[in-house]
Amino acid sequence: MSNVWPPSAARDSTGALSIGGIDVRDAAAQFGTPLFLLDEDAVRERARAYRQAATEVGASTVYYAAKAFLATAVARWVHEEGLGLDVATGGELAVALRAGVPGADLLLHGNNKSMIEIETAIAAGVSRIVIDSYEEIVRVADAASRAGVVQPVLVRVTIGVKAHTHEFIATAHEDQKFGFSVASGAAQEALLRIAMLPSLEFRGLHSHIGSQIFDAHGFEEAAVRIVAFMGQMSAQFGIGCAELDLGGGMGIAYLVDDDPLEIGALAEQVADAVITECARHGIAVPVLAFEPGRAIVGQAGVTLYEVGTVKQVQTDDGVRTYVSVDGGMSDNIRTSLYDAEYTVELASRTSDAEPVLVRVVGKHCESGDIVVRDAWLPGDLVPGDLLVVAATGAYCRSLASNYNYVPKPAVVSVRDGIASIVLRRETLDDLLALDPGA
Repeated sequence: MSNVWPPSAARDSTGALSIGGIDVRDAAAQFGTPLFLLDEDAVRERARAYRQAATEVGASTVYYAAKAFLATAVARWVHEEGLGLDVATGGELAVALRAGVPGADLLLHGNNKSMIEIETAIAAGVSRIVIDSYEEIVRVADAASRAGVVQPVLVRVTIGVKAHTHEFIATAHEDQKFGFSVASGAAQEALLRIAMLPSLEFRGLHSHIGSQIFDAHGFEEAAVRIVAFMGQMSAQFGIGCAELDLGGGMGIAYLVDDDPLEIGALAEQVADAVITECARHGIAVPVLAFEPGRAIVGQAGVTLYEVGTVKQVQTDDGVRTYVSVDGGMSDNIRTSLYDAEYTVELASRTSDAEPVLVRVVGKHCESGDIVVRDAWLPGDLVPGDLLVVAATGAYCRSLASNYNYVPKPAVVSVRDGIASIVLRRETLDDLLALDPGA
């Protein structure tokens, strides 16, 4: 099968798809649909690949970006493969700690961390807190002082690099909510303030230019600009930068023509850029860190849906076929949010019918509830057929909602013919339990 599917994906003589040795028809019968299937071996293999690539360029840490998808099982998998975890809220921190990941292997992000989240992170011994505002400098310093510790921190900077990605997931340009601008002088001011506080230890800088990026130039340009800032702070104020966290954002294949960056080559290009620029500015080379999320879990996951209706609609351009499935924007908001594209196939049987251009849509009360905008699927689709959407391991279940009071789907891991529940399916009782009048 093509590069958008987990390596274990295969079809039998009837055309039925299996993932991790599990027939999707059996998975649907046992766990219901919609259903997220997550190939454990695929997650582990990608984690190992990033760990190896980072090691080869002298990087100290690879943090799994938990926001892509987090459950205790996934936290354990990536940690067992040598990765730390990047968490962005108290909830993500709680899951990581429950999974047994020690604080020393955690990094806390977030542009508006509450005092409770900061205090909890410090109490857990989180290795790095990424400072994102002047207010946080005060909050973290105060919490660390009261706890009687010196808290290591990174400072998130924006360096004006516009990543080649959708505007909603580009995060290093000036006009956005994250970090301190280098160009405006805000980043310099943040470092000077931190240097005066005895309960904080400045360890280095953090930069994340965006997500779903296929062009390595943005990462290299970010490295060049950050090292220039490091050189300036060293020359003017004697402030050294021991660590440089270049975030994540590496893209994956959603369509067969997508051409993601190769992990090892990307790490080498970025490391070479940092080394070259440090030599040019006469400063020590910092220890590098990276934060892949989607690139580890995205391709390992698929979503299984059951077809409910097939409807032909007359349009100005002819006839459009709408295939409605039993999920939609409540389990995959990315298509509606920023026109994400996906690969979808008939999963439960083979078909010799002529393919037709269809739109796969969800069951929600929005005309924008689209799963796959344009797809070629067999013209004999009928209710009860199973469709599978590739590369949904990242930012689908983690962005899921209960819109129209639809319970969130289960996540099931598959490995060597064994299926295990990672997150159980929500029930109507779960939803009604939140309503005190129910």
